Amino acid sequence: MATTDAAHWFEHEAREYSGGNERPLGGYVKVMAVYGASVLGLGALAAATKRPLPERPDARDLGLIALATAKTSRLLTRDAVTSPVRAPFTRFEGPAGPSEVNEEVRGHGAQHAVGELLSCPFCVAQWIGTGFAFGMLFFPRVTRQVAGTFAALEVADLVQFGRAVAEHRAEG
Repeated sequence: MATTDAAHWFEHEAREYSGGNERPLGGYVKVMAVYGASVLGLGALAAATKRPLPERPDARDLGLIALATAKTSRLLTRDAVTSPVRAPFTRFEGPAGPSEVNEEVRGHGAQHAVGELLSCPFCVAQWIGTGFAFGMLFFPRVTRQVAGTFAALEVADLVQFGRAVAEHRAEG
């Protein structure tokens, strides 16, 4: 009885929240549960293996992870080459910026929620940043190497975009 009441309450709240729009709240709950379980599991593993936490994050590592997260999240969510990862959850709409595509989220429930996650660089950055953070805890040298590669690519992208803007302005 309590399960049925909870399901009815959730359905009512979802209808009230959505205002007639498609909002896959149940799918979001599943996505959040996967994220929470992953963080909890990795945290438990860190505790079980007695991994010491740093007193505070090193500023250089924070900068490195921030740049690497920005590049990796953009690569995963917008790059044409990674579209096969998003294909089960999105629909191609057309080209976007250099080497990027515009996609529309498709499906219902969990499929739609995952599609929103995989097509939003801001949304997936949380997952990627968390991955880098736990990587620094378990495998700091490897994580710095991988993050360094993606950070260098992000800086290279910014330089290339800056060059393109400068060339455009020089042409008048």
